[in-house]
Amino acid sequence: MKIRSLLLGSIAAAGLASGAQAADLGVLTSLDVCDSLGLSGLTISSDTNCLQITGGVSYEFNWGDYRSAANYSQLPPNLWADADDGSNDFATKGSTINPITGATESVDYDSKVEAWIRVLAAADSDFGQAKAIIGLRQVERYRQRDGGYTATDSATVADANGLFGVGLNSDSTAGVELNEAYVSVGDTTVLMAGLRKKGKDGSIANIDDDTPFNYIGLFGSTATDAGVLFKNGAPFLGGLSIQAVSDLGNGVSVGVGLENIDNRDGNALVGGGVAAVERNIMNGNYAGTLVGVVNYAGESVTAHLTAGAIGVLDGHVDSWFAHAGGTATFDNFKLRAALAYLRDDTNGLDASFWHGMVSGQATFDMFTLALSGEFKSTEVAGVKTDGYGLGASIGAQVTESVSLNLGGRYFHTNNALFAGVDQNMWQVEAQIVAALTETLKATGAVGVYGGDVVQASLAVPPLSGNDTAYYGSIGLDWAPGGDFTASVKGLATSEGAYKATFKAAKTFQ
Repeated sequence: MKIRSLLLGSIAAAGLASGAQAADLGVLTSLDVCDSLGLSGLTISSDTNCLQITGGVSYEFNWGDYRSAANYSQLPPNLWADADDGSNDFATKGSTINPITGATESVDYDSKVEAWIRVLAAADSDFGQAKAIIGLRQVERYRQRDGGYTATDSATVADANGLFGVGLNSDSTAGVELNEAYVSVGDTTVLMAGLRKKGKDGSIANIDDDTPFNYIGLFGSTATDAGVLFKNGAPFLGGLSIQAVSDLGNGVSVGVGLENIDNRDGNALVGGGVAAVERNIMNGNYAGTLVGVVNYAGESVTAHLTAGAIGVLDGHVDSWFAHAGGTATFDNFKLRAALAYLRDDTNGLDASFWHGMVSGQATFDMFTLALSGEFKSTEVAGVKTDGYGLGASIGAQVTESVSLNLGGRYFHTNNALFAGVDQNMWQVEAQIVAALTETLKATGAVGVYGGDVVQASLAVPPLSGNDTAYYGSIGLDWAPGGDFTASVKGLATSEGAYKATFKAAKTFQ
């Protein structure tokens, strides 16, 4: 601070001798507005306002023969998970015969680019910082399957030669979309209103403290973004919202909000034969989610309880949920537990969902041990399917630049897929990570899936019908600095599938 004061004093003294330099003092003074508001990075300021600009671009390209994945769906289904059935897929080869040439078409590819920019304008007010946030986002994702001779995402029909071509995936947005547009005011108590990001990122709801510590996680947890019951993009959270949060001190904070007023799922709806993209509007019975949350963050313990009622705007509350979690850290030990519940009676669905998880981790010198367990339960119209899973791992920091991981997981389902049978599946994976340089990291992994779920999935020709399926992967990650990252990865399986992946991204702030 002394050096800065000397520099500013020197510049001010020079400014007294020159009118042109004196005019520049206004710029230096305006920079202090951003400093006083705690905003840094790429900023533009006036006498009273600070404008902060952040953004980024990411690109991912996949190529190979991998789209004909064997569906290992046997988990109790959950409509709020990433996949409706919570499936865990294992890539297998697939092909289609070209009706014109008779050749076998098997190549798949997937190209996705995403760009976003966010502008935050802040100023002081009598109630605390007053902010306006505007965020824009565009995603374009195109996929091809079997050389274009198998239908993919869009609802287009094949041409006279049987060619479906490249499909527009529903991850795509309808051009540049308004991803955020809201105002907020306050410091210890903050009021917010407007368009928030869809899902967890735009919600006051806390659905954290629910990720298992063990390497490769748990089967049920993987289906829900490594958490319990709800994916991070849960469609009933965020969106158009009115929210208030308050810090009560001593690590305790509370919040209440009306979210999902716009009732959109955050993705585009692809269809219409010409790959038209539009917003996907959900069932009107789900519009409006009343959310309440209590958080605690201490030196060694974090915990929360989130609860909400879904679809309150029509005057009928047919669905509600709760999510609780906590993490305790004591020296070299960590313990985490989470439990979530959802009741959905919309349109007489009469469905209930439970998902719980307990995980522990211990670190001893070069070794890290982790053990996790979970249970899931789904009941629809009086018919129930449930199950439990276990996971364990050991990690070792062999040298400063080399680490090893070995992990396994298992899941058993009762009345799998409501079909009256019990099913099991398991996975074991070993990984090595080596820092080749300060900016370049290599990763290799080998693993195997097994169980009667695997055998049933691989029973359809031309697949092997084995009760085990093996895979291996190798990749390079590059982070040269400047918020730029890039990676390449290759994957191959015992079922003849292969996939090459390239990623690159750059953020600015």
